[in-house]
Amino acid sequence: MRYENMNSFIVMDIVREAQKYEDTIHFEIGQPDLTPNEKVKEALKKAIDENKFSYTESLGLFELREKIAKHYKKEYGVNIDESQILLTPGTSGAFLIAYTLTLKHNGKLGLSDPSYPCYKNFANMLDIEPIFMNINKDCDYELKVEHLKKHKLDALQISSPSNPTGNIYSNENLKELINYCEENKIHFISDELYHGLIYEKEAATALEFSENVFVINGFSKYYCMPGLRLGWIVVPKNLVREAEIIAQNIFISAPTLSQYAALEAFDYEYLEEIKNKFKARRDYLYTELNEIFSVDAKPDGAFYLWVDVSKYTDDSFSFAKELLENIHIATTPGKDFGKNETNKYLRFAYTRDIEHMKEGINRLKEYLKSR
Repeated sequence: MRYENMNSFIVMDIVREAQKYEDTIHFEIGQPDLTPNEKVKEALKKAIDENKFSYTESLGLFELREKIAKHYKKEYGVNIDESQILLTPGTSGAFLIAYTLTLKHNGKLGLSDPSYPCYKNFANMLDIEPIFMNINKDCDYELKVEHLKKHKLDALQISSPSNPTGNIYSNENLKELINYCEENKIHFISDELYHGLIYEKEAATALEFSENVFVINGFSKYYCMPGLRLGWIVVPKNLVREAEIIAQNIFISAPTLSQYAALEAFDYEYLEEIKNKFKARRDYLYTELNEIFSVDAKPDGAFYLWVDVSKYTDDSFSFAKELLENIHIATTPGKDFGKNETNKYLRFAYTRDIEHMKEGINRLKEYLKSR
């Protein structure tokens, strides 16, 4: 195990440090302050009252997997079998299944730089070699086939909408990437956790272009259930049994109470309200931060802004520490997401209400005047 190559998940370190101050303004963690709909809470209470404390089968509750399959049909016109869906402890459990299925010892996993920090850390933990490919605003923060041709990969992981930039992979590029991977025997893994939190554009699921991809999603973001730690992975039909065996041994089953609660999560009218609230927050914060710093692009989805702060610093890690200590504003330094000029960037999450963010913006403006 390449434990020595693992890094801390810096945003979680910041969460801990931010607790020292009662008046912290939180732009750091990708955790919605909004709650799931009331039916989710009622289902959770009912499950407790009915003593639903046992394991489920390792694939997860059939009723919930059936609802997820119906969701793919409704939202994307894609038919998948319930047996292809495995419920996992957060998306973290799904990544472990995907990587174990597709990558052997010293296998090579293609990742963008910047990208979600835990991808590389899971890879290092499993003796998988992360291969980083630089992306920026010139390529719309999307990996292209040209990036892949420079490397010999066993698997490729993308996220759309992405963390930290909020960009969405175009349908054309997504299809080209998947076709290239299939032609070159590269497993394709698509992290679609922020699907649903999509504002003007449409976002395709990788399942629209191939039955042989791995698609990961979960209930933490769009469904506002982060602490219930429930995700899912869709695997190709020929790998269902292998995935089940891995799940049986890694975590036995996803949290049972969370699964019963999630049976009521697909309230599309309520979810539309959630999306609209995040859109309003995005519009506010994008406008404000773009006046202070520079934002490469208005995010198409998720709830993050990737902000160029090089006007004030060439060390965004130290700058994030400075802002937290001096004016109690918590942000995530770009260093958490890679090495590709990430020293110039901070990630701001718009996961709190506009009044909360306004206080942070006011503090930031005043502080930078005198800095």
